Amino acid sequence: MMTIKELVDRWFEIWIIGDFENLPLSDTFKHTSPYGTFQKNEYLKLIAANKDKFLGNKFDFHDLIIASNKACVRYTVSKDDFSMEVTEWHYAKDGLLDEIIAYYNIEGEINTERQLNQ
Repeated sequence: MMTIKELVDRWFEIWIIGDFENLPLSDTFKHTSPYGTFQKNEYLKLIAANKDKFLGNKFDFHDLIIASNKACVRYTVSKDDFSMEVTEWHYAKDGLLDEIIAYYNIEGEINTERQLNQ
């Protein structure tokens, strides 16, 4: 069974090499970001449909805080002339990633359910 540190390391290793089919995800995995919340199967479909956007990214890690079954990672992701600051909470269950909550600013339209009321 993988520790939370091993899961975080594996998560980013997979994003670098593009082996998305082997992400260490639980059956109840969900991913939340400014784009919305996606359950495991929807998330994997989203990744597959946009694989070209995820390959070739460089990660510059700034902070990693680890507790028993969770970790917080702060990093800069960049590719070509694009870069973005990201903070993610990774939660583990039974040696697999069960939930990730990602915080970052995206330009352009934001999912309607994530927009602030004015």
